[in-house]
Amino acid sequence: MQQYNKRGYLNSDFRIFHIKDSISKEFEFHYHDFHKITIFIKGKVQYIIEGKSYELEPYDIVLVHRNDIHRVQVDNSIPYERIIVYISPGFMEDYQTSEYDLSYCFEKAKKEHSNVLRIHSLEKSSLFRITNRMERSFEDNEYASSLYRQLLFLEFMIHLNRAAIKNRVEFLDTELYNTKIVDIMHYINGHLTDNLDIDTLANNFYISKYYMMRLFKTETGYTIGSYITYRRLLLARDLILSGTPITEACFASGFKDYSTFSRAYKSEFSEAPRSLRRQ
Repeated sequence: MQQYNKRGYLNSDFRIFHIKDSISKEFEFHYHDFHKITIFIKGKVQYIIEGKSYELEPYDIVLVHRNDIHRVQVDNSIPYERIIVYISPGFMEDYQTSEYDLSYCFEKAKKEHSNVLRIHSLEKSSLFRITNRMERSFEDNEYASSLYRQLLFLEFMIHLNRAAIKNRVEFLDTELYNTKIVDIMHYINGHLTDNLDIDTLANNFYISKYYMMRLFKTETGYTIGSYITYRRLLLARDLILSGTPITEACFASGFKDYSTFSRAYKSEFSEAPRSLRRQ
């Protein structure tokens, strides 16, 4: 089974970075077990998330939900500058009340089937202004500068969600994807506990199975089988974390036998399922 590397780390509610580099980088497909926001400032970049490709413009906001498989293609002839924020799922949960929910923008992105937000009019946008303030804050080395950036980030999240609620940002609809492959990915994610063998998928989508397998690999960088296994493993992990017994989580996530599940889990996460329960 193809493995996707888990990249980045997070040992607090969130971490914020300002990065500018010109180093030639070919990022491999990977995922994070936390949410990620990238504010693109300058460069020539194509962001690929779950089969869709986005060509970014300055101050586009990229929302990558935890466990989304993604990678970035960077033209190294132009410096690539961005602000990156890693956000723990627990942080989002802490800011959910009857009055507000800071994860709204992520949920709306899912509903809109888009990962990139574009500000309509930069000069009139309060979201753009707070983004500029956050960008300039990295030059601030005065008292409590890191705390100040955290406050600015909270303000940014409030303005981001307000803009999403009032449609002051555009959820970008990219044409740089194959509709058939994205439809197959959506189907897989909605039917993880069903039979998802290659013949069944090919029949459901009226496509040659050999063509489907080649196209899926070309468009996404990974095989259909490895993608299905990866998504089932993530579902099982979430079930175990929620208190479901490990064997029950195995079968509830679409695996047919425990030994296959256990081997795949160890291969993907470098630990046994029981280690997660102990944690």
